[in-house]
Amino acid sequence: MSAGLRATESELETLQRETFDYFLNEVNPANGLILDKTAEAWPASIAATGLALACYPVGVERGFMTRKLAVERTLATLRFFWQSPQGPEPDATGHHGFYYHFLDMQTGRRAWDCEVSTVDSAFLLAGALTAGAYFDADSPDEAEIRTLADGLYARADWVWAQNGGATVTHGWRPESGFIAYRWEGYDEALLLYVLALASPAHPLPRASYDAWLSTYRWERCYGYDYLYAGSLFTHQLSHVWIDFRGIQDAFMRDKGIDYFENSRRATYVQQRYAIENPRRFASYGEHCWGITASEGPGPATLKLAGVERTFFDYLGRGVPYGPDDGTLAPWAVVASLPFAPDIVLPAIAFCIHQAKLKEASAYGFKASFNPTHPGEPGNPFGWWVSPWHFGLNEGPIVLMIENHASGMVWRLMRRCRPIRDGLRRAGFAGGWLAGTDLAPEDAPREA
Repeated sequence: MSAGLRATESELETLQRETFDYFLNEVNPANGLILDKTAEAWPASIAATGLALACYPVGVERGFMTRKLAVERTLATLRFFWQSPQGPEPDATGHHGFYYHFLDMQTGRRAWDCEVSTVDSAFLLAGALTAGAYFDADSPDEAEIRTLADGLYARADWVWAQNGGATVTHGWRPESGFIAYRWEGYDEALLLYVLALASPAHPLPRASYDAWLSTYRWERCYGYDYLYAGSLFTHQLSHVWIDFRGIQDAFMRDKGIDYFENSRRATYVQQRYAIENPRRFASYGEHCWGITASEGPGPATLKLAGVERTFFDYLGRGVPYGPDDGTLAPWAVVASLPFAPDIVLPAIAFCIHQAKLKEASAYGFKASFNPTHPGEPGNPFGWWVSPWHFGLNEGPIVLMIENHASGMVWRLMRRCRPIRDGLRRAGFAGGWLAGTDLAPEDAPREA
């Protein structure tokens, strides 16, 4: 890579527009559901659908879609979830205000015997609240968007999702009940706890958030002290919606940083790990990194250049401890843009110009690639590249490019009462939470 090469503003704008097209095309307009993955007969993902709801306002502001179409798509989505069957039946759409992780694109019913997912429901609800914050006109349609967004948010029964414990469970299945795993240890559930604490009907107690904080893991890696989570996406997804700059909870006050700074450090750890390249994977380096939950070329074991390599399929890859099989995800690089543009812009340029991950690609970057794995014989890249696109990858690209460029989503959500109240009830203070731009009725309240 030539010295000084960085992705330009024009290249970011093009990447954002091409990526946004996923939500225009991979949708059932009748119910608003968004395809999880561009493979044949694949279901919808509620997380991808929530990201679409958050992306539509960006699309309107950037001229990618009309406000009229955005309102139509948003209403179709929110009406579907409000009216869809809730209950313990195994073919419902959700239960207790939460929704199954994957839904049939046409019927909207549960797919693949999957779980009612608490965190994916949180992403869906965050998208709905984004729509409610943006569509503020007095028209009947935009008023209905706000009413439905508030109603869906209020219906989620977070106390039920605790299943008698302090923290929130990962989810529930009608065949076996609650999943044994809970949202513990720093991860993408930060957004979940913020929303759950502010619920107007079924709020979590502050003790639940404190219990979650007690499971955190503070580490020193490659010279950086930070709150550890291995996969890069865990340092990004909550930040899509919440501007953590300058606000701190009890844990971060004790450490003297905020979650934004923590994500910046996690991004630098990723780069340092790639430079060190302890497992000696091909192409890892200063501009080639991005290890996160992603699809890979496995499962397979190959002997390459005298070294036996094990490759995985979809997996939550992470650093510095792994698992790592040489698979990189360009979307995770882009989603770090607000935190560390000085190292992200050159990495995006690498993905465009050296790895050529936008070539023959319908929606911006390919989802993932592995320069160590040779891929199928005769493939044009010379290494393995995912043939698919994923809605969960596309949304953070659109939204974090926008937060980097204009801060639009962050500004919207700073005015969103559930976000403000949830942060305050979690003990966050400082920064914009104490700003004079908030109305008197929005003053901080006791947790």
